[in-house]
Amino acid sequence: MNSARRCSTLLNQLCVSPRGGSTTRRPFSPGPWCHRPGVGAGGLNGTVLRPKPSGISTTAAAAVCPMGGNSSSSSSRLFGTLAQSLNSAPLVQPGPYTEESPDHDPDQDLAALDPDQLLRECEEALQRRPARPHRDLVYPAGTVPCHHKRNPSIRVMQWNILAQALGEGKDEFIRCPLDALNWQERKYLILAEILTYRPDILCLQEVDHYYDTFQPIMTSLGYHGSFLPKPWSPCLGVEQNNGPDGCALFYRRSRFSLQATAHLRLSGMMLPTNQVAIVQTLNCRATGRQLCVAVTHLKACSGWERLRSAQGADLLRSLRNITSLGDFQSEVASSTIPLVVCGDFNAEPSEDVYRCFSSSALGLNSVYKLLSSDGQTEPAYTTWKIRASGESRSTLDYIWYTHDALSVDCLLDIPTEEEIGPDRLPSYHYPSDHLSLVCDISFREDVSCHSSSGPIGGLSEWTAYPETIMK
Repeated sequence: MNSARRCSTLLNQLCVSPRGGSTTRRPFSPGPWCHRPGVGAGGLNGTVLRPKPSGISTTAAAAVCPMGGNSSSSSSRLFGTLAQSLNSAPLVQPGPYTEESPDHDPDQDLAALDPDQLLRECEEALQRRPARPHRDLVYPAGTVPCHHKRNPSIRVMQWNILAQALGEGKDEFIRCPLDALNWQERKYLILAEILTYRPDILCLQEVDHYYDTFQPIMTSLGYHGSFLPKPWSPCLGVEQNNGPDGCALFYRRSRFSLQATAHLRLSGMMLPTNQVAIVQTLNCRATGRQLCVAVTHLKACSGWERLRSAQGADLLRSLRNITSLGDFQSEVASSTIPLVVCGDFNAEPSEDVYRCFSSSALGLNSVYKLLSSDGQTEPAYTTWKIRASGESRSTLDYIWYTHDALSVDCLLDIPTEEEIGPDRLPSYHYPSDHLSLVCDISFREDVSCHSSSGPIGGLSEWTAYPETIMK
């Protein structure tokens, strides 16, 4: 079967519209994965398993029913039972990472897709829609993008893609036509955005079409994926939902091998919460160096600032334990593993949780501050929407990185108000109420092609290049 036919087959059979039709699901077989007390699995055979704390036996899991299927109500009830069981389980902190190399993932047996061909198919399917906002990659002025074979840059993409059930059923985007949210076309917009930038690491939030769309497609594009649903997803309260939403983390198998994975349920004020995080330690095949990547989605809505701060502190504690393990075979711990944390924090830079991350002992800096003239100011917005309650423009999404160990080679700029349009987000030309964030990072070296200005720069030191300069 040629690549064009493979792309069409995958999109037509695995990504059928959930409304008014059934969703074909491919059985998902587990590969080797890290299992230890307190760390849960994100899904096997199209199911969602709750984490297995110490002394708690794993119960039967419920299959995810497609939106529009005949079993949607029973699916919601079953997910509710799982969530209630999880709520009653004690919160267990992640134990030490165990090394593993799941180089053979059974899902790699899916036929490989040509990303260029798949992008063309997405663009053909979106011909009736206006073009997505144009965005430039921004580089430090006076330098040429550096791509050493021994230390190639790593492209990271962070994106809250908007859960389909929430977009159609709860979020009340009053200026967005319901037709613009139709999954049959919106999925192509999401895939086109991902395929345009071709990240090596992809961190997503509000994913409620993991098993029927993102997992098979991204696997066929050469990625390894991990998914962790919220214990009690608001999607389950929407009629004909497609199961719970959650966080997903993908990495390109040609660039990284997996050392270990932790699925975390975040705590706040000593209590388990509904928010989760995925943490993976990866080994860079080109450099042999380790990189720890985390994706999370903190509690939404105003009035929950203290809970978000507590969730952030809990995540930082776990990340400190994970990245400072060092060499298990040595009595002396090795240096801290470099860290990238992506997420929708649902918090403006003025909140405590932001200050907690920016002042952390982990030495984290926010990538998107580098777009500002002083290198210290976040963008004016990463989400802009109009609901029945009014218009909201906020900075909620971040990519954090260990600035002493990693450097930012370039990042994707933020669309202007005119490019976003008067009806804001989402819209016919953009699939989510949150903008994607993209950056290229690399491991710091003693001798490199980066400017000597260090991790903090300003807009006056940066040059914009067309979006066509892509990996």
